[in-house]
Amino acid sequence: MVTIKDIARYAGYSIGTVSRVINNHTDVSEAARKKILAVIDAYNFQPNTNAKLLKKTTATEVTIVVKGTNNYFLEALLEEVQKNLKENGEDANVFFLDELDDEVEAAIQTLNEAKPKGFIFLGGNLHYFEERFAEIDVPSVLVSETAETLDYNNLSSFSTDDYEAARAAIDYLVRYGHKKIGVIGGSADRSQGEVGARRLEGAMHQLEEYKLPFSLENHYEPCRFSMQGGYDAMTKLLKKNREITGVFCLGDMVAIGALRACFDQGLKVPDDISVLGFDGIEYTKYSVPRLATVQQNVRELAQKSVEDLLWRMNYKREAVHKKIQFRVITGESMKVIKQ
Repeated sequence: MVTIKDIARYAGYSIGTVSRVINNHTDVSEAARKKILAVIDAYNFQPNTNAKLLKKTTATEVTIVVKGTNNYFLEALLEEVQKNLKENGEDANVFFLDELDDEVEAAIQTLNEAKPKGFIFLGGNLHYFEERFAEIDVPSVLVSETAETLDYNNLSSFSTDDYEAARAAIDYLVRYGHKKIGVIGGSADRSQGEVGARRLEGAMHQLEEYKLPFSLENHYEPCRFSMQGGYDAMTKLLKKNREITGVFCLGDMVAIGALRACFDQGLKVPDDISVLGFDGIEYTKYSVPRLATVQQNVRELAQKSVEDLLWRMNYKREAVHKKIQFRVITGESMKVIKQ
């Protein structure tokens, strides 16, 4: 069966763009619309047969907005959220957007067209929420990103403390004897995403606490949260700083790409360089070597988020903002450096 991912690949566009074409959104170029519709027609794609595609919305459903088409952590989170909603008798529609798309704008358009009972945002950019979330008047939850700095009484949030988790990651690397540490992933520019910026800031703070050398110019490379992004960033980092013995990747998919980049640069992990990820996705159990990572509690994030949304859809209740515990998982990608 052809899926929305297949259509996106055949057409050469993101899943988010394909979703917008199928749902007749206006923010798509005519060239992209024609190309995608031609591919849909050629493969006889039926959107309503794909559970992950945003179907024709009704006022009786919850809408889930997933910010990232290649983010396997959010996919795992989506699966848990859908399961929890189903167990509570709720159907859900799903949007997939590119990680740089405006999720609030997409939600506003959906609200105007379909009047969903509530929104669950998996990932998000606070800049977009600050600008226009006031136009959304239904109960909503932001998951994996905190909205505690925003003043919206209909927006709860459940997230990992990215700043503290990044500090714990650096602690872990230092305990293994690493003093020359690099970081890849996300962006130092908060307008490109708060999560990556906070993880980077947490890592930098802890490196400073240990008085270890670190500069954005020599020890850091930004990238998207994808394997290709991790591969490219790791390659660039190694070319400008070959002395690094340990790398903290701000996402597991970034780390998996980094593992391959190390191999292609003639380095063995962990003999020559140690790699630590962030998220704790299922794939880390099967990478070679098995990846050490900071694990987020996907099950609890999903459960708490759905419980909160259901309460606020049915009863008057103030929005809440809670942090969910994380833990560092050891793996074969780490090696102790003897002093």
